[in-house]
This record gives sequence, structure tokens and C-alpha cells, in this order.
Amino acid sequence: MENHIHLIKLKKADNLIFGIRAVIEAINSGKNLDKLYIKKGLQGELVQNLYATLKLHNIHYQHVPIEKINKITRKNHQGVIGYLSLIDYYDIENLVISIFESGKNPFVLILDQISDVRNFGAICRVAECAGVDGIIISESGSAQINADAIKTSAGALNYIKICKSKNLINSVKYLKNSGLKIIAATEKAEKTYYQLNYNTPIALIFGSEESGISNTILHFVDELINIPMKGNISSLNVSTAVSVIAFEAVKQREINK
Repeated sequence: MENHIHLIKLKKADNLIFGIRAVIEAINSGKNLDKLYIKKGLQGELVQNLYATLKLHNIHYQHVPIEKINKITRKNHQGVIGYLSLIDYYDIENLVISIFESGKNPFVLILDQISDVRNFGAICRVAECAGVDGIIISESGSAQINADAIKTSAGALNYIKICKSKNLINSVKYLKNSGLKIIAATEKAEKTYYQLNYNTPIALIFGSEESGISNTILHFVDELINIPMKGNISSLNVSTAVSVIAFEAVKQREINK
């Protein structure tokens, strides 16, 4: 029936929801959406109701060509499809407050436009093993947190706290103002990762392998660090780079306990 929420289990166990009324009802019932795609140029009274609901609940969405939606499902989607979140997201301000209140030395990761699901899952696995307090990702351009991501994380996504940011620059500013040192891992750096002191509240930023960290975010960082390359290949997979630097932080913090 049209008013029912349509859920279908895909091969990778993604929770797909489709249809305008279905999405509205899902949002009004308190369900979280990981991704929401709306056909470009979609119009009508029911569509306006959808936009009003999205605005009321401050939910991010993307306008996409109908071809993108049809590739995902040929069911009666009415130009609207979404993915129900498989995890709960945390508020960045509440996360930072809870870390300080617990007496811990904050250790946070920021991922800028890392869209590969398996890279993201591998990073979450590393982060959980390294005792990272939380990971901040952008609402747009980030990997979808689906069953593949959870599997690649070896279940770490069930434990690590994930925060979705509507504006990554504002999130960086907030962390900076909260007393965290903002550290960017980039090939542009002259200082190597092991020359840095990690015994302060820190937020490590990593960018995608294709475009790196955006220049607008780099403008607000406190330190730039790199991993020296000695072989013929000039860079590491981003999840490997996270491993190298995160466990340098773990080593230094263990030594200085």
C-alpha cells in the first residue's frame, strides 16, 4: 500500500526506502536517514510536504538525475529514495563535552570527503582499536554507512561514535575553540608525523586519496604532518595512513602515562 514504509533487503543488507509518503512517514516516526535522493525538478503538493518535513527535521538531501535513482531500484519510487541509517549518530558538541567530562585527553578523527565505503570501514576499525573518541564526517560527499562499511570495520561501527557535520569547517572551528589541536595529514607538510607531540587534545584530519584535504579546511589547522615515503610509490592508502599516525599517538600517550 502507498502509505506503508517500503523496506527491501539488498544483497549488501542496505535498508532502502522509497516513495514520497514512505519517506515522510519514516522521518515523522523518528527514523534516521543516512542518504536521501530526490529527482531533479520533482514537483507537486506531496513533494512540497516532503520538503517541509525535511526542513522541519533539518535533514540533508541531494537532487539527482532520475537515472541515478533508477539504477538503485525500478520499484515505484516516485522520484524519491533513501537509506535508513544502520547506526545512531552523535552530536559533535555533546561528544566533546562528554570526552572532557570523562577526564580523557580528546582524540578525534575528521574525514574530509572520504567516499569509499571500504576505506571508511577500515578507518573505523583502526580508530576503534586506537581508542579514538569519535569520527566526524560531512553530511555530503562521505561514504555511505551500509552493511559493507560495517563488515569492513569488523564491527567497529557498532562501538565508535560517528558525528555527521553539516559544515566541516564550522566543526573544525568548534573543535579548535574547544581546545583541540587541529592536525592535518598531508603530503604538503614538511614535518613528519613522529615529530609531533600527541599528548594534548587532538583532532586528526585525513582527506580522500584523490583530492586530499580541502584548502579551506587547511586554512584552520594548527599543524601539517606527513608520512615520509621511501619507496617508488608516493602515497599510502588512507586507512593505512590513519593506522600509522593514530598508533604513533597511542605510543606517545602510553609512554607519557
